[in-house]
Amino acid sequence: MEAITKFVEFFNDGGHFMYPIALVLALSVAISIERFVFLGRSLRENRRLWARVSPLLGSDDLGEAQAMVNGSKVAVARILSEGLAQAGTARRRSELEMATEDSLVSILPAIERRTHYLATFSNAATLLGLLGTVLGLIGAFGALGNADPVEKANLLSAGISEAMSCTAFGLMVAIPSLFAHAYLQSQAEELVNTLESACVRFVSVLSSGGAVHLK
Repeated sequence: MEAITKFVEFFNDGGHFMYPIALVLALSVAISIERFVFLGRSLRENRRLWARVSPLLGSDDLGEAQAMVNGSKVAVARILSEGLAQAGTARRRSELEMATEDSLVSILPAIERRTHYLATFSNAATLLGLLGTVLGLIGAFGALGNADPVEKANLLSAGISEAMSCTAFGLMVAIPSLFAHAYLQSQAEELVNTLESACVRFVSVLSSGGAVHLK
């Protein structure tokens, strides 16, 4: 409770620019949580489905594999569904590769969605904090002109403290946002690499399997 009280005092001392920085914080937290849940779940589901489908492809049981991926919203299922549909008519390996790659490209926007905003929010929080500090210092020094000489030191000290609170809060928002962006970016890249690996292995298995022979 004491920590909350101190934070409220700190927030109130920072001036008006604390509010837009708080908005940036709220947006960063919301996007970070949504992306963390989405990417974590997607990685688990794609690996789980591939582990089930891979043996079926290896044994040329394409019908069972098709039944397993049909209707699934998992990314790797959508890719495999497109590839299996193309496998029946494809005569060359390049045609199957193109089908899986096109499907992968259509999925990428959902994987990379909103993550890049975290880097923008990190920069915005820093700049808003600096802007609030600069304007606060301008106001503090401007107030000294008509102040009593005895009070000038106290006014200056209070003004600088208020201005610096804005920069501190901006950095408190910017640094975690930057780390969240880096982590979620690595998760997105890992998911993309997993899907690309599945595409390559899928084409390789069908190209060398007994059910489909591609040139």
